[in-house]
Amino acid sequence: MKGIQIKSAAQIAKLREANLVVSEVLDVLAAATAPGVSTWELDQLAAKHLKHLKAEPAFLGYRGYPAVLCASVNDTIVHGIPRKEVVLKPGDILSLDFGAFKDGWCGDSARTLEIGQVSPEAHALVEATRESLDKAIVQCVLGARLGDVSSAVQTHVEKHGFSVVRQFAGHGIGRHMHEPPQVPNYGESGKGPRLSPGMVLAIEPMVNQGAPDVLIEEDGWTAVTKDGSLSAHFEHSVAITENGPMVLSRA
Repeated sequence: MKGIQIKSAAQIAKLREANLVVSEVLDVLAAATAPGVSTWELDQLAAKHLKHLKAEPAFLGYRGYPAVLCASVNDTIVHGIPRKEVVLKPGDILSLDFGAFKDGWCGDSARTLEIGQVSPEAHALVEATRESLDKAIVQCVLGARLGDVSSAVQTHVEKHGFSVVRQFAGHGIGRHMHEPPQVPNYGESGKGPRLSPGMVLAIEPMVNQGAPDVLIEEDGWTAVTKDGSLSAHFEHSVAITENGPMVLSRA
């Protein structure tokens, strides 16, 4: 596919460093997440720890985005702007999406957290979304096609009765947060460009409990499910290597 940037082993090592920063910040946020904590507080914590790690935020200022963190609660799919008035409560699910630049290279990852005891239905959604990412990563081998990655997500999600969001997709990643190719969470196996050594993909299933339809709120960022159902989101940055998939954002 036109525009795909192939990275050298040295460049992948730099991407690994950036993604380890992202992983560490997400670990810090996960440890601080609890009922009574606002998403604004989590954003402040992310900014503070990022500074401690001597890295730069990837999201802040990107197309005018006003925070370092995306914090999406319950029916918010992605791009939830952290706010003081959004206070977590037991039973919520919270998707944290975070990106950072380290030495000019970008890391990007996301995970969905369960706040206290959640409903069986919410837990099933979170688990199916996490598993769909794992199944997509398994497809990241030499000679496979991009459609194999996309199809793995869709097949697993729909098997569990959920729907994949089609309005947003994963992406290539490197010196820029978003690079070719686009990595949809739906598609046909055996289609698309072949995966080759040095390709790096940010794979990010976004999965709705109900229908896949999306609404964008008045702030121009917050994407919510049209039917008000729950949504979950996981993401890893993955390098294609001769030895199989290398998950750069997994510590």
